[in-house]
Amino acid sequence: MGCGNFFFTVLITFSVALITYNILISANAPLKQDLPGPLSTTSSSSSSLSVDPIIKMPLGGSRRYGGGSNTKRRLFHTAVTASDSVYNTWQCRVMYYWFKKFQNGPNSEMGGFTRILHSGKPDKYVDEIPTFVAQPLPSGMDQGYIVLNRPWAFVQWLQQADIKEDYILMAEPDHIIVKPIPNLSKDGLGAAFPFFYIEPKKYESVLRKYFPEEKGPVTNIDPIGNSPVIIVKPPWDTEVGKKFIIHYTYGCDYNMKGELTYGKFGEWRFDKRSYDTVAPPRNLPLPPPGVPESVVTLVKMVNEATANIPNWES
Repeated sequence: MGCGNFFFTVLITFSVALITYNILISANAPLKQDLPGPLSTTSSSSSSLSVDPIIKMPLGGSRRYGGGSNTKRRLFHTAVTASDSVYNTWQCRVMYYWFKKFQNGPNSEMGGFTRILHSGKPDKYVDEIPTFVAQPLPSGMDQGYIVLNRPWAFVQWLQQADIKEDYILMAEPDHIIVKPIPNLSKDGLGAAFPFFYIEPKKYESVLRKYFPEEKGPVTNIDPIGNSPVIIVKPPWDTEVGKKFIIHYTYGCDYNMKGELTYGKFGEWRFDKRSYDTVAPPRNLPLPPPGVPESVVTLVKMVNEATANIPNWES
């Protein structure tokens, strides 16, 4: 009995330590211009970073932009998948407004922009936002998981569009760019973040439907996603700092003392889900004193966009 209790205690301790480690790694990953990339020859082994050896730029495929022969700007294309819902549309309009504001700013390597619209038909915003219209999956094929339309739309865009840039930033409608973004890739390796819970080998029988054997081992599928290194998420991240994007995925609820009201609506709140059937009005009220800078910045940027986008409340 005593041995059993000891084993259980050790198991719980190890599990908590592992979870804490992963949280700390995700939250405190350093933002460096040389990430990710091959290990520096000047770095010590203790500070070495592992890199993805699989997905590299094709040899001879690189194209340079910027005007002069000595220019080494590596432009990337920003792609956003979206439906034609009111909810997705107002977010895309706000995002594209800020994309244009920073596209030609200092150190920017932001190239073109495409909203990949997976509704199957154009909407009235195709003249406002550069848009590629993709076809949704056939009825019933998503088995109720409509998010599957996003990767399918992305495949269509890659197959049919003439993409000028060598690099692509996969963004989402609820991203707001807060400063010019340079190309964070290094030596042909993409800038992304490893997710330990993505295990291609574990689900090989499923993935082989979309990744046949002639494409190589299933482990060639990268277990990566959008990098939290460049994104701030209010209200949990309180400062924008050196980050490039605000991702307003969470609701922000505060009382009038500026205190976060965990798990319940605040006297002051901003939550994108409050505007699923109608776009937010212009001139949203600012947070009360004491609310973190990241939340204040978010609301101010939404307000500036809505004040300047024509026909916002149409």
